Amino acid sequence: MTTTGKKLEKMRNNPLDWRIEDVLAVAKEYNLEIRSHGGSHYTFSHTDIDFHVSIPAHRPIKTVYIKDFVKFIDTIKERVK
Repeated sequence: MTTTGKKLEKMRNNPLDWRIEDVLAVAKEYNLEIRSHGGSHYTFSHTDIDFHVSIPAHRPIKTVYIKDFVKFIDTIKERVK
């Protein structure tokens, strides 16, 4: 398992106290499109999925955002086999 794969599993098991840098690393591993227009949020999308996830860049990132991000990655893994 890759380092980012381990990071994703850690996010799944404990969604507390994550930094946006960690989320960006996982997003790049799964080839997500990352958009940030200089604001306070990052938006993650994928060409095979018709919805996106937004995460605020400030700390602490609330657990609901990490849980949504993990679900988004799971959806991508399920559809893009």
